[in-house]
Amino acid sequence: MSSPILHITNGDSTTNYLKKLHFSGDFITWREMLCEGKTTPDVGSETFWKNRFDFFKSSYKVSKQNFIDFTLKEYRNLCNKKESKEIVLWFEYDLFCQINMLAVISWLKTYRKGYHISLVCSGKIKGSKKLKGLGELTENQIHQHFKKRIDLTQDDIEYADYIWQLYCSDSPLRLETVYKFNPMSPFQYLTSALEAHLLRFPSIDNGLNQVENTILKTANSNSFSSKNQLIVKLLKNQEKYGFGDIQYQHSINQLQKLFTSFNPVKLSRKGKKVLENQMNFYSEIRTENSYLGGAKKYSFLFNNQTEKLLQITS
Repeated sequence: MSSPILHITNGDSTTNYLKKLHFSGDFITWREMLCEGKTTPDVGSETFWKNRFDFFKSSYKVSKQNFIDFTLKEYRNLCNKKESKEIVLWFEYDLFCQINMLAVISWLKTYRKGYHISLVCSGKIKGSKKLKGLGELTENQIHQHFKKRIDLTQDDIEYADYIWQLYCSDSPLRLETVYKFNPMSPFQYLTSALEAHLLRFPSIDNGLNQVENTILKTANSNSFSSKNQLIVKLLKNQEKYGFGDIQYQHSINQLQKLFTSFNPVKLSRKGKKVLENQMNFYSEIRTENSYLGGAKKYSFLFNNQTEKLLQITS
């Protein structure tokens, strides 16, 4: 009798959708957002989870109990599921999902060597200009994606692990040059996700990254009666990030000094000057403990003219 397939999904909504469609097998939901906060390459180790909890506690006020209940218990369930020789990964095209996907593959490389691993990745859909998440697919489209899932070779697994190691290193400079040079990679959305990642380092022009500049631009060019309306617009218009409302809420809080009001939403004079690159906000927003992967966010600057990262040497 063959063992059941193990599905590792990108979130609870995907898990629930697949169960509703009566997909057979066991399910594990990967409840993390490794695109934010400090990461270390040793996925699942004590150091790894300590870093993750410290980040959630300081940035999102997550309690230890919630972190255990929501993330760690599900991770322990994954550790206990060893009987499934076929593992199917369900992830989407955006940065949020792609970074989580790399981490999961890195973990599988270490702890599930020799298992049959395949990938379902949503994004481009025939007849649609917009990239679509798994939850936006019809029942037929989900089944087609599953039928055409990509079997990952050992080389593919090694490649994903290598990119994960670079993401977790203390410098993004090698990542900047390396990710473009694997045209045969089955991870068709990884390049654009990593490009979006590199744009999260502060711009040399005004000290804000692409996400923060987009927040100011959106606030300035629309009339919002509340912060919530601004967040709804940001969620609707984001293309490659895949962020949730709490991530935008957190980013807006960091930019509070550039707003005079959130009811209605109004930029301050300073906010407008920063948006127009007439003032640099770097020194005011900079913090020592802000990480993107393994790199300190404010140790690098993005040069918009050359589209290259520069390392700040003290």
